[in-house]
Amino acid sequence: MKAARNQGVARRKLTRPASKKTSRAGAAAPGERGALKSMRKLVAVLDCFSRYDRALTLSQIAQRSGLPKTTAHRLVASLREARLVEQDADRDSYRMGIRLFELGSIVLHNLDVFREARPLVERLIAATGVGSHLCVFDGSNMVSVEHVEPEAGSVNWTTTLSISPTHCTGVGKATLAFQDRPVVDKIIAAGLAPYTEATITDPDRLRRELKAIATRGYAIDDGEHQPQVRCVAAPICNATGRVFAAISATGTKDELPESRVPAVAALVVATADEISRILGHGRR
Repeated sequence: MKAARNQGVARRKLTRPASKKTSRAGAAAPGERGALKSMRKLVAVLDCFSRYDRALTLSQIAQRSGLPKTTAHRLVASLREARLVEQDADRDSYRMGIRLFELGSIVLHNLDVFREARPLVERLIAATGVGSHLCVFDGSNMVSVEHVEPEAGSVNWTTTLSISPTHCTGVGKATLAFQDRPVVDKIIAAGLAPYTEATITDPDRLRRELKAIATRGYAIDDGEHQPQVRCVAAPICNATGRVFAAISATGTKDELPESRVPAVAALVVATADEISRILGHGRR
């Protein structure tokens, strides 16, 4: 792949909106500042849960969020009322509520990336002769959405959510390489489960791998998630420049031998760049 192309992708690191100094006249009122502070505390409570920590006691929530137990109790009660948190039958622990799943499904179905990228995904499949995955990062895992519309005369429709790990998939590593360190630390702390003998399970080795991916602009899954599957993936940016998704070319090792990786990587990176532009990245 041309060096210029690699460098162009490598520069697409996480960007944060520049903070603006607010004049005294435009400063938020005390009530607004209080509401924002309360919202951050509510989010801190929800952030305590993960795929591996499905149920937590009030003491665990207080400890993980860094909030006093009385404050945590008040926030959990508010989240329960909004159906965002549910209390277990034994009343000693809490878990995320089904309402969050409902809201998350709406968000995923309305993401522009799945709608806008479909023609480009089909073009990539035709150009490479192998399959492709388009996934969005949910903070812990990579999520893809397949929506099957009803056939003529039918009222049935199906939506399938597929979830895959970040540390051992091409799309996962391509996305993780451009996240802030706390996000990477959270993934590592959750455990680097071995899916195959090739899975990277050593935290330091994974960090080195992510650094290399950020430099060259694309990731390779060489049988790390499925033994005989090779995947080449590149990150996708939203309008603010934040990497939130990735696209891959995926096939068996026979279909995608190492000799093809550079050429396929160039196509995957070009596709990811085009999707990012469609989503508003790089516009002035």
